[in-house]
Amino acid sequence: MPPHRLARYPPWLTRWLGYRASPPPKLPDYLIWFWSFIAAFCGLCVLQAVFGHAHYFVKRPGMPSMVASYGASAVLCFGAIEAPLSQPRALVFGHFISALLGLCITKLFSLSSHFESLRWLAASLSTSVAIVAMQITGTTHPPAGATALLPALDDDIWELSWYYLPVVLLSSMLVLTVALIINNIQRRYPMFWIAPAIPPVAKPSPALGGPEPSPEPSTGTASPAPATAEETEDKKVISSNAV
Repeated sequence: MPPHRLARYPPWLTRWLGYRASPPPKLPDYLIWFWSFIAAFCGLCVLQAVFGHAHYFVKRPGMPSMVASYGASAVLCFGAIEAPLSQPRALVFGHFISALLGLCITKLFSLSSHFESLRWLAASLSTSVAIVAMQITGTTHPPAGATALLPALDDDIWELSWYYLPVVLLSSMLVLTVALIINNIQRRYPMFWIAPAIPPVAKPSPALGGPEPSPEPSTGTASPAPATAEETEDKKVISSNAV
């Protein structure tokens, strides 16, 4: 099995990227609960500090202190860190794809004069299409379903328009940064970045139906056949006559 691509870098760096030369020891439940609480608390505080207090975001009308769907992402990324749905690829791309589709579908519905009465349909269609898109791209992240329907249901999000996309992308990166720091203190995150590693397949023994071992290659020189009893006796007679 080829070495991990991060194995070439020093441990003090790769530790915060989720790589371990050997699996970390299993933690008792109370430590898992403790670090899940600390990570979720810090992650949500960071989001609200950036979007609720930074002047660049506060001056924008309708800017929420946090996109609500990231409360659900905190459950996965800080409390279920080994789940495939919690890994960086699902977190970042799942939210972004869903936000993009939700905006596009809602904007199409907004062209109708009956938009206000059709918002329920835009929200339902946005989440349904986002689910299929995440399945196709392998980026399924359940909280992103809410990210898709927010443009249709939340007036503040709808007012952000296309600015909703960078807000979602930055929110995902902030959550990921906190997860990389706190989840790697005594635990390990992520399990993978793009795709899970494929473990080597053990070859079954011949007794279990596996293939027979291949014979050693021939050197081109035939080994002499063992001498028979008659040939050995003839050699002794010839040797005694020569003496």
